[in-house]
Amino acid sequence: MSNATNIPNQHAIVIGGSMAGLLAARVLSDHFARVTIVERDRLPIAPEFRHGTPQARHVHVLMQQGQRILGQLFPGLIQELEAHGAVYTDVTNDMLWLNPAGWTPRHVSGLEMLCASRTLIEWGVRQRLMNIQNVSVCSETDVQGLLTSEDKAMVTGVQIQPRSQAGAAKGATQMMHADLVIDTSGRNSKMPQWLTALGYQPPPESIVNAHLGYASRVYEPPTDFHGQWKAFYIQSAPPDHPRGGLIFPMEGGKWLVSTIGSGASKPPTDEAGFEAFIRSLRSPLFAQTLQKAKPLSPVYGFGSASNQWRHYERLAERPDRLVIMGDALCAFNPVYGQGMTIAALEAMKLGASLTEMQQRGLTGVTRMLQRKLGKLVAGPWSMATGEDCRYLNVEGVKLGRTTRIMHWYMDRIMALTTHDEEAHTLFTQVIHMVKPPTSLFHPHILWRALWGRRVSTQMQGPRREAMLNV
Repeated sequence: MSNATNIPNQHAIVIGGSMAGLLAARVLSDHFARVTIVERDRLPIAPEFRHGTPQARHVHVLMQQGQRILGQLFPGLIQELEAHGAVYTDVTNDMLWLNPAGWTPRHVSGLEMLCASRTLIEWGVRQRLMNIQNVSVCSETDVQGLLTSEDKAMVTGVQIQPRSQAGAAKGATQMMHADLVIDTSGRNSKMPQWLTALGYQPPPESIVNAHLGYASRVYEPPTDFHGQWKAFYIQSAPPDHPRGGLIFPMEGGKWLVSTIGSGASKPPTDEAGFEAFIRSLRSPLFAQTLQKAKPLSPVYGFGSASNQWRHYERLAERPDRLVIMGDALCAFNPVYGQGMTIAALEAMKLGASLTEMQQRGLTGVTRMLQRKLGKLVAGPWSMATGEDCRYLNVEGVKLGRTTRIMHWYMDRIMALTTHDEEAHTLFTQVIHMVKPPTSLFHPHILWRALWGRRVSTQMQGPRREAMLNV
């Protein structure tokens, strides 16, 4: 048993050292004397791939809202990432974007996005965090379960077990006590099993699976490439066109190319199949751009792309002093690029809640914060799962009347963005979580989407491509 609760806000534990855990630890450092991240991997000193984040080999988007929060939590970080080769892009001007309705216009909006590998971004955050005196990492260590008070009503820490150099758990378990435990251990979180072992009900789960898969490869751009763009996005347009692709600038002057498809249209990882998939995309410009590019890596695949929400906010009974965040709470289909930004928003919600509770202590933090986090992810969840309903083989959700109406309206919004710069900017701001989705229903946008002029679909083929500033 721990008596840590007699000394408020002395120690907080974060399970998992990925982006959600790092950002949570940064916020906790303002409220606790000590913060310890318990991570099963060996965290690399340099920006290198680690096995605990297999998704890091694929394109990750740091949306502008997430970028703003990272800059707020770590002043100077964005500039430091840029110095290490990250590329700034004006999303509406520097990206060729073929959406389901056609090509979007190229125009300066000031909506900037930092393009870099997930590995570099995470490394930059981790380096900054390790410079904070009261934050430490207990790496190559497994969390085996929770410590609680005698009545199991309050979490008081975790049981940990160091790993051997071979990667397997080794030695006896140890007790690490804390005033607050945050679980950010990802999709494979064992929290439901740990709660069950304590006599609690596990959270109900919602899973929406469109059976999407990814394949990615790093390229060196052609030496004679003089395109007037920095990124190239062919958005999938299910159900008829379930394939998409993205050329994304990254550090070192390289391109990270990610492809996506659903069901039988998943991109293969063998070289011939990968290249054939690229040639099958809706625009031949994508394959033509890569014809002279030099492959620098194998083709890497990734298939865990379902939406998964564990509804901890619905639990009637749960131990206090325990908060679940990041993918351990709600994991999204990566195609929408929401993960890192939602993790940043959750961290800010954590900080605001701890500030609110400063006078009365941590009692009740679990119930209050899980409800707030549930409300935070509800909007992005509805948008992601609603769009996934467009795929023919989607499981876990029904295409109801409300979703059909939303698809109908969003189709008109997408069509509007192909010729209306204001609508294109607004839609991009919503995607980057700078403005709420309700902005798309403002009367002047709604009117133009429903009754404004239409662009002929004939302009969305080769004739329109010939007019692009590429």
